[in-house]
Amino acid sequence: MPIARLSIMQGRSAEEVAELIDAVTEAIHQSLRAPRSNIRVLVDEVPLSHWGISGKTALELGET
Repeated sequence: MPIARLSIMQGRSAEEVAELIDAVTEAIHQSLRAPRSNIRVLVDEVPLSHWGISGKTALELGET
């Protein structure tokens, strides 16, 4: 059972996350020929204040 774990910055809509899950599921299905029903995708949304880029937080840098 393939499991993909993704970390993304917080702030995307539920619809965008659902689209990401579907796209990653399809990519795994195509590349590994795994049945879609066996694929799991976990999405961790990280607050901007906890996402570091070059020694600064994404919040400080105004990243989204």
